[in-house]
Amino acid sequence: ARLSPPSLAQIATEAALNTPSSYFDKVITEYKERRDVLINELEKIPEVKIGYPKGAFYCIIELPIDNSENFAKWLLKDFELNNETIMVAPANGFYENKKLGEKQIRIAYVINKESIIKAITILRKGLEIYQSLHVTKEYIS
Repeated sequence: ARLSPPSLAQIATEAALNTPSSYFDKVITEYKERRDVLINELEKIPEVKIGYPKGAFYCIIELPIDNSENFAKWLLKDFELNNETIMVAPANGFYENKKLGEKQIRIAYVINKESIIKAITILRKGLEIYQSLHVTKEYIS
């Protein structure tokens, strides 16, 4: 790619170079607002540890659960709030040592602010129910 970049990539690069800086200012502002909405909503959930993003469009958070992969599967297969659910990415795949992200999920904030608020509402309720089910299962075992 370095020695012979594809024509399409060259055309896209030229267009990017000709894009006015005002476009990028608007995009940066929008993503900062989305990040702030996400962080604001996450801070309302008890026991959640937040990795505050500084330049990415995603956030890593640690949840009060024992396995983020099981939680992510449960959200998709067994949980809904008002006929909706969310998909989160278990964060263990982003670490060389899989144990480091075992209780963490990655959330991208590439959707509009209203959808972020709705998604975190679903996450909060899902987490409450998941924790109560998990405690019950442990207690019965």
